[in-house]
Amino acid sequence: MTANRLTTRFAALAAEDRAAFVAYIMAGDPGIEASFDILAKLPAAGADIIELGMPFSDPMAEGPTIQRAAQRSLAAKTKMADVLAMVARFRQQDDATPIVLMGYLNPVLFHGYEAFAAAAAKAGVDGMIIVDCPPEEADPLADALDAVGVSLIRLAAPTTDDARLPAVVRRTSGFVYYVSVAGVTGVKEAVAASVAQPVQRLRAASGLPVAVGFGIRTPERAAEVARLADGVVVGSALVDEIEGALNDGANENVTERVLSKAAELAKAVRLARVRDA
Repeated sequence: MTANRLTTRFAALAAEDRAAFVAYIMAGDPGIEASFDILAKLPAAGADIIELGMPFSDPMAEGPTIQRAAQRSLAAKTKMADVLAMVARFRQQDDATPIVLMGYLNPVLFHGYEAFAAAAAKAGVDGMIIVDCPPEEADPLADALDAVGVSLIRLAAPTTDDARLPAVVRRTSGFVYYVSVAGVTGVKEAVAASVAQPVQRLRAASGLPVAVGFGIRTPERAAEVARLADGVVVGSALVDEIEGALNDGANENVTERVLSKAAELAKAVRLARVRDA
């Protein structure tokens, strides 16, 4: 049932001829209540889909910005139960906006695939991105998620060649996440010209929408990618606003700063193809 939110949202946006703005925040950063406040208000700021980070002590795919977000979340004593409780609380006010959990395999494995999948579905999770779970080892997780209607969303990269691609898209649902740069999040900048061909290739191989992330920080870059892809994922640029507010000593403005940046990026994505028409 939950996977339908992703399918419905991408279909609606395709009918409008625009890409999805996918906003990432880390659950529990800078605290559970503060991060829930941001989560609850992201749809009104223009987020079409939300990626909610699951804090982990060794986030190997992340650059410094999201590493520090994970550290702040863990320092706030955020547990996996808190992450799922945030989603369940969000669902009390919003039953339409898809939420995708993004993180690492160890915490999921600790709970057990079936137990975690069931809890995630009950909370209202629509999909999961598990960065360090290779396709060759993903069948037990995919089985558990399929049983409760939660999408397993796979990452593809510039290094995903033709031999590797079938394994990457096998059992992927919801959408495919294209990592536009080689490296970690928030360090290199995506180059729109290098995105077009991989997006077309992934659509053809998977039959799914393709969202592009890693390296998209500005409205200008977001708009460029939105003209080519089905979704534009922004994380580090939003998380930077949290850190900036904390460093400025303006804790009361954390939500406002993140939502202002989100609205700016969402507008760029929303209008990208209109301006080309």
